[in-house]
Amino acid sequence: MEASEIGVDTAGDAYLPQSGNGGYRTVSIVLSLRYRIARNRLDGSAELLLRANQRLARFSLDLVGLSASVVRVEGRRAEFRQVQGKLRITPERPVEPGAEFLVVVEYGGAPKPRRTRSWGAIGWEELDDGVLVASQPSGAPTWFPCNDHPFDKASYRIRFETDAAYTVVANGELEDHRVISGQGVWVYDQREPTASYLVMLQVGRYAKRTLPFDGAEGAVYFPKSLERRVNADFGPLPRMLEVFASAFGPYPFERYAVVVTPDELEIPLEAQGLAVFGANHIDGHGGEERLIAHELAHQWFGNSVGLARWQDIWLNEGFCCYAEWLWSDASGAASADQLAREHHARLARLPEDLLIGDPGPSSMFDDRLYKRGALTLHGLRLLLGDDDFFGALRAWTTTHRHATATTADFIDLVATRTGHHVGTFFEAWLYRPELPPLPPPVAVSAAPGRPRH
Repeated sequence: MEASEIGVDTAGDAYLPQSGNGGYRTVSIVLSLRYRIARNRLDGSAELLLRANQRLARFSLDLVGLSASVVRVEGRRAEFRQVQGKLRITPERPVEPGAEFLVVVEYGGAPKPRRTRSWGAIGWEELDDGVLVASQPSGAPTWFPCNDHPFDKASYRIRFETDAAYTVVANGELEDHRVISGQGVWVYDQREPTASYLVMLQVGRYAKRTLPFDGAEGAVYFPKSLERRVNADFGPLPRMLEVFASAFGPYPFERYAVVVTPDELEIPLEAQGLAVFGANHIDGHGGEERLIAHELAHQWFGNSVGLARWQDIWLNEGFCCYAEWLWSDASGAASADQLAREHHARLARLPEDLLIGDPGPSSMFDDRLYKRGALTLHGLRLLLGDDDFFGALRAWTTTHRHATATTADFIDLVATRTGHHVGTFFEAWLYRPELPPLPPPVAVSAAPGRPRH
């Protein structure tokens, strides 16, 4: 391989070494897709506007389980071949550094989940009556060609055609919905930069309830049979958004929609401006309210402020776990400090063999990472005090809004903004396996959104 071609077949992320591509960045993706539910057949085209980081004599896209039939680069047919989840493309002539170029891929097949050793089946999944897409961390290529790495954020436009009896929910604003010859055509426009794993598609027989969000459009899509349970469990969502906006800064998107599937799911999952829950997560009594808080918090942590590399996954999950505790506090249930100390005691009884700043791919979603990440933030709050702590969180979501960042970026921001020497603190909490003690509780101000007494 020539030196000029290094990085054109992988993003160089040690956690997902076969995913992504370092030779270019994606500016925008336009998907035009047709799906036949009865046959599980997907056909269509993807138009990708890319910008070269280097001279590209060849480059690749991620595409898994579907077959490309035609590839064009700047309107000219390009040579291509598919090998082990990669669509390797050789344009008629090399692309020069800095140039923007349009790639069109026509493709199709019977989409199915991607089987992984560490995370099970991810990506496109048929439900009993509909479709679920849950792509974290590497399932997006099961339904469209992409540069599948979180540092690659692009705008998306999705035109999706399927049986008219079904509702289609995707990222962004619904620009058009019409029925043509028995087929429903749905067009969504996601303008904010979005990582491929956060592009979601849900197809089902859903009713819709709008929610009175302040400053954003809110909605819940659900099977009619679950209406009572959905109305009860998602009733607190507008208040939850207010609490998080106070703690983290303004809600970063124009829309937040939740889909509740008729099927049971192992876990809920976030997408950009969206979240999906299984019927088993909705009991009508708020039994899983913490999960509703967790997925909403991802809109700030993981979606707007994205990951530059998978190693720093605690920046998503630890922050959102701590948001659960903040919501508990603000809603009048257990305080964040009480929950932190309960979880600290539980973690102290478990093996201390995980570095949450570098957990390894098989432990990216270990529950200990979630809880210890939240404990890291609570310890930081006790160290800094509320004003500096929440000021740093709001600065974090503002500075890296719709961009990507690393743990080092967070540590630098906290140190610069507060003037505290926090290097030793983060070294102990993130990069050593032993669980540090929590500082003693101090008199803190009321949790964001909670009345003072």
